[in-house]
Amino acid sequence: MTAKKAVFSRRSGCPLNASVEMLGDRWSLLIIRDMMLLGHHTFKEFLNSYERIASNILANRLKRLEKYGIISVAPDPDDGRSLIYSLTPKGLGLAPVLTEMVLWAAAYEDTGNQALVRLIRKDKEHFLAEVRKRFAEPGKRST
Repeated sequence: MTAKKAVFSRRSGCPLNASVEMLGDRWSLLIIRDMMLLGHHTFKEFLNSYERIASNILANRLKRLEKYGIISVAPDPDDGRSLIYSLTPKGLGLAPVLTEMVLWAAAYEDTGNQALVRLIRKDKEHFLAEVRKRFAEPGKRST
């Protein structure tokens, strides 16, 4: 059975517009960052992130990212009351985009986390391969 693509009403057919409609707020990108780089998978982990997202905004963004197929949600096997959020292949496809955004910002702004910037600059392809590897191992959450 083939998966159906969700149909969304968009302002235009422009691919950049579609990207902006899915990811056009800072919280969505930071949630994806936390999943990719910090291994966050639970609501509580996202709430405790550096930027301190409000719980109502976090809930909204997680639902939106799920709706667009960027993340998936499943019950926590260890605690059925909790949910585990994971990147889908579509979400993982954002790794090169976010990596370029990190490098772009570091080139033009005084940013923190220079260790991450150096790591990416040293060998971007290896960095991306490591991110993908964390999500490719079946049955294992990235950490």
